[in-house]
Amino acid sequence: MEVFKGQNILNFIKELPDDDACKAYLAKMKWQDGFTCGKCGHTKGCEKAGYKYQCYNCQHVESATANTLFHKVKFGLQKAFCIVFEMSTSSKSISSIQMGKRFDIRQGTAWYFMQKVRTSMESSRQYPLSEIVHVDEFTVGGKEEGKQGRSYDSKKKKAVIAVELNNKHQIKRAYVKSIEDYSSKSLTPIFEEHIGAGAKVVTDKWRGYEPLKKTYNIEQKLSSKGKNFKELHIIIMQVKSWLRAIPTHVSNWHIQKYFDEFCFRLNRSQAKQTIFHKTMEKMVTKKPLYQSQIKQILSV
Repeated sequence: MEVFKGQNILNFIKELPDDDACKAYLAKMKWQDGFTCGKCGHTKGCEKAGYKYQCYNCQHVESATANTLFHKVKFGLQKAFCIVFEMSTSSKSISSIQMGKRFDIRQGTAWYFMQKVRTSMESSRQYPLSEIVHVDEFTVGGKEEGKQGRSYDSKKKKAVIAVELNNKHQIKRAYVKSIEDYSSKSLTPIFEEHIGAGAKVVTDKWRGYEPLKKTYNIEQKLSSKGKNFKELHIIIMQVKSWLRAIPTHVSNWHIQKYFDEFCFRLNRSQAKQTIFHKTMEKMVTKKPLYQSQIKQILSV
């Protein structure tokens, strides 16, 4: 199929001018490797009008949006595509307030759909960091006045970050994970999910990393007020600046999705030409996410 490339919004609108064109793009992407019935799993069927497929086995008719994160989008497929385009190609993304005004939809509606896009931006965890990896923790909300070291303020959102550098100490990739505290138990998941056993890991002298030395090649050295982890702290400042620019509250329940969004764009900064299509592929392969499911997270 013909893949949309680039970051030019005028070209984007020209190639996908209406809901029908967007549905055709989605259908080609969804069934480019063949049809599989979402109801019975049968692989034989026929195309129907309106970019649908009918299963020969159970006669189920499936739309291009079914079983994707575009399922039951009620404000128009083109607007949904535009939101995906804005979130994937913009270096800092856009708030749900701005997105709602831009596409003439309610702020809440925009926020719920943006959460679906952020869900698609979650790492596949298939490509662990493998070179020089600097790891540290930080809090979202700023540094406490008059205090040095780690903040234990329960109102602050705590996170751990892993930044991969090449041999020239240039930033390659980064992952950020929300944590409850600075214990070894809370620090372990980012290693298991994103750092390869063969990577050369460098951390500060925090004792929470000591138990991880049994599995990972970890060197601990003094931070020297961040001078020994310059590249890592550049990314931390970028994360904090980006979150401060969002004019709506980011809750503890949803902070990880915002971290995923930031890392998704950062890790694909050298592939901006195809970042929209890559996001679309993830939107298609992810299972539908309903508002009730997002509300359940809020009520936990």
